[in-house]
Amino acid sequence: MEERYSVTVKETGGIFPCGGGEAVFRAMIRAGDPVRCGCCGGGCGICKMRILEGRWEKFKNMSRAHVSEEEEKKGIVLLCCVQPRSNLVVARIN
Repeated sequence: MEERYSVTVKETGGIFPCGGGEAVFRAMIRAGDPVRCGCCGGGCGICKMRILEGRWEKFKNMSRAHVSEEEEKKGIVLLCCVQPRSNLVVARIN
């Protein structure tokens, strides 16, 4: 059985479930969180957010035009490219 985690959006306090094998961005959309959609493939940068708490894993490459290696080390990611490995707290960049 797949692990299930909760993701909290700092600004709204909204909490939604996300499977360990699911992109955080997809779970946000499914939960009805008001998030802008783009390419959903790591190339447009629309889902760029900071992960403030928790463990995550990148499962596909993020465009370096939108997220530098230094930003990624600080938890700034494209949510369409990461999956949770624990409960997460995320924050919008803009």
